[in-house]
Amino acid sequence: MMKKFVALMMSLMMILAAGCGAAPSGSSASPSSSLGDAAPTGEKLRVGVVQFMEHPSLDQIREACLAQLEARGYGADAVEFDYQNGSGDFANLTAISQKFAGDGCDMIIAIATPAAQAAAAVTSEIPIVFAAVTDPVDAGLVSDPQKPDRNLTGTSDAIPVDAIFQLAAEMTPDVKSFGFLYNAGEANSLSVIRQAKEYCDQNSIPYTEATVTNSSEVQQSALKLLGEADAIYVPIDNTVASAMPTLGSLCVENGKPCYVSADSMVLDGGLASVGVNYDDLGKQTADMAADILDGASVAETPVRVLEQFNQVVNEEVAAALGIQK
Repeated sequence: MMKKFVALMMSLMMILAAGCGAAPSGSSASPSSSLGDAAPTGEKLRVGVVQFMEHPSLDQIREACLAQLEARGYGADAVEFDYQNGSGDFANLTAISQKFAGDGCDMIIAIATPAAQAAAAVTSEIPIVFAAVTDPVDAGLVSDPQKPDRNLTGTSDAIPVDAIFQLAAEMTPDVKSFGFLYNAGEANSLSVIRQAKEYCDQNSIPYTEATVTNSSEVQQSALKLLGEADAIYVPIDNTVASAMPTLGSLCVENGKPCYVSADSMVLDGGLASVGVNYDDLGKQTADMAADILDGASVAETPVRVLEQFNQVVNEEVAAALGIQK
């Protein structure tokens, strides 16, 4: 499914408010409608921002998104933003999304796959612009990324998984096996892990895996993998990302590299990654949201994936592991 999605796509801070408030009649929009005239002159639009959890990657996206929205004319003077953190709990995400729908928000910006799934389950009317949904088809958010047929569109942080393993082979040629660490409850993680397993199978690379349900389990699971594999690989996983400093320290203490899937995870202690720039992802999400607020319909706003990938190396971690790049 992921390969199909990537093929399709390649062809083609924080401002707090008391709440979204009551919506004027007719403020909700269907996927084919526009929001250009959603609010009477002088009345602010209302945008709910729901984030799966707070950690550097998702915070980076949110901050870049809000800054770009302001640059596009949708800052505090024009919009009341209601930012809510789901704290990694789907029940919280659902309650937050229900509040946004009940308050009559003009738009919901959902950061990370679980946040987008929760919002999509609550409203089919309010435009939802998601960010960092690795595989929106696999997540059940869209059937055709090029032609959204619901009230959802947004950005994907799909990554070239094979490039990460190729980088690992260059940087650490002595690594012969990998341990995969992820939350099996995150659709974004499962999508990337499937690709990682396929690459390893095709290249006869042994791997083992350990799953977690929350960040407090990361340390124990990581220690298990460090005893079984030469290196750890972490997909685009919010749960593990929230405990990345702990994981990074454990890997250095055990003299083993940790390859990750986001630039912020490298900054938090991972050795290296090949992935998208989350500032750019946040800006692109904001541009899509602004286009819809300007009057474009969701149906004519295709899901977008960044085509530029950055290779990022934590020089401090590399030095601690005696790795020269």
